[in-house]
Amino acid sequence: MVQKPKAILVGANFNNQQYFSDSMEELFHLADACDLEVVGQITQKLNREDTAHYIGKGKIQEVLTLLDQKDAEVVIFDDELSPSQIRNLEAVLQCRIIDRTVLILDIFAQRAKTREAKLQVEIAQLQYMLPRLVGLRASLSRQGGGAGLRNRGFGETKLELDRRKIENKISRLHRELEKLVAQRQNQRKRRKKFEIPVVALVGYTNSGKSTVMNAMVDLYHSSTDKQVLEKDMLFATLETAVRSIKFPDNKSFLLTDTVGFINKLPHQLVKAFRSTLEEVAEADMLIHVVDYANPNYKQQIAVTEKTLKELGADNIPIVYAYNKTDLVDGEILNLERDCVYISAKKKTGIDQLAQAIRKKAFTPYVYCELLIPYNQGNIVSYLKDHAYINSTAYNSDGILISLECKEADYKRYREYANQSLFKY
Repeated sequence: MVQKPKAILVGANFNNQQYFSDSMEELFHLADACDLEVVGQITQKLNREDTAHYIGKGKIQEVLTLLDQKDAEVVIFDDELSPSQIRNLEAVLQCRIIDRTVLILDIFAQRAKTREAKLQVEIAQLQYMLPRLVGLRASLSRQGGGAGLRNRGFGETKLELDRRKIENKISRLHRELEKLVAQRQNQRKRRKKFEIPVVALVGYTNSGKSTVMNAMVDLYHSSTDKQVLEKDMLFATLETAVRSIKFPDNKSFLLTDTVGFINKLPHQLVKAFRSTLEEVAEADMLIHVVDYANPNYKQQIAVTEKTLKELGADNIPIVYAYNKTDLVDGEILNLERDCVYISAKKKTGIDQLAQAIRKKAFTPYVYCELLIPYNQGNIVSYLKDHAYINSTAYNSDGILISLECKEADYKRYREYANQSLFKY
């Protein structure tokens, strides 16, 4: 059995942050997800960040002592460190320095499966690395000029060569990613053309979004091969999964499972995953899945709402799905608007969630009667697949259908209308 590297967590509580202890606990789980064994923790209350070392000199001495006592080889900081802070800390502590951003990037790299996700993660990693090249002290030896290297002058440093190499690679990866993004945009255009509503699942990482999707698929699709990965771990889902859901009354929509959010989500990832997160910004409705059993669920809601605002998705109709109610003690009273209480794992409350989707996601529907001539059987077939047929009668003039259909379909076939009863 391979022994995990031992790590010490370090966090600074600036201006008495309300959720600082929760952030440190989350950092522990992030380290664990990266196969690091946490053997100690040091925190400090500060009014502002130390620009040179993140924490004060006294605390650095405590870290040095703990490194020696625990025989640790890694120190993990709860915030993103500047290049100079990394360089200074490495010089003093003589060990590997990791910040929260690196941990999250590493987890994304482990979880990425599709080519698009891998490209997005690699771009984010390179963008993080680029300003930190100065910390690679071994690479700073001067290089002489010579033939065979284009655009290289006398005395150009290895650092500059590394920087140019990374910038070129980022550009190449962006070009490849843009082709995949174009495919995704074409898919979205087709959905809009066919007026298929898109409902996006959003929420904090490990809140149960994939389990909600599987519960919906199981209830309305009955196909196990349409299930998505659900696992009790951070960022189990990085790839955007889309499933078509069809209610018994033929109302259908696309349900999208998206990457989870987290406190202090690295801006490099938000930028790199912009094309994937556009699925959220262009959805017709959002289902904000909340881990109701988590004591910090209100903080997680706030983090998700802040991220949605950054994505320009804060004005989309939303329903809050308070999940994991099977793990909550006491009676649960649904007193708030636009929210449902569910247990996706136990498949309870999914019907109520479906009703919420019906109310918010669909374009106006019309109750009407259409008299379709017998020689227009293709119209009847279309309506059977895309509308809800209340009754069918056959008479001398054609097939009289009482139905509920999209307003767009009613306008398309209004020449056959007997009467429009009402619209909602």
